[in-house]
This record gives sequence, structure tokens and C-alpha cells, in this order.
Amino acid sequence: MTKLNTTTNISSPDDFYADLIAAHEGLSKAESDAYNARLILLLANHIGERKILTEALEAAKARPSGTD
Repeated sequence: MTKLNTTTNISSPDDFYADLIAAHEGLSKAESDAYNARLILLLANHIGERKILTEALEAAKARPSGTD
């Protein structure tokens, strides 16, 4: 059974972070929030496994922002 991977698994994570920040440039708070919601739903659909998505929800709730 697959488990949520919480270790760094993105090639060039700093580049991805820069792309993510750039995607929000020029957006209002509401537009930025809507963008984040769409991105989350797209990635959740890609993952597809409900158990992993539930683990991700719990991990995000338990972990303060900016910590790993």
C-alpha cells in the first residue's frame, strides 16, 4: 500500500518554489486563493488515492507552515 511521501521528492525544488511564487504575481488575494484551490484539486486528482490524500490533509494540519 502506498504511503504519503513527505521527504523532498521534487527535482530543483527551489526552481519549483520560484515558479509557484511567480504564478501568483499580479493576482489579488482572492485570485491567489482561487489559484491555490485549483492547483490543490489538480494535484489531488493526479494523486487519486484517497488514503494518501487523507494523510496529506492530516500532515498539513499537524505541521506549522515553514517547517519540515
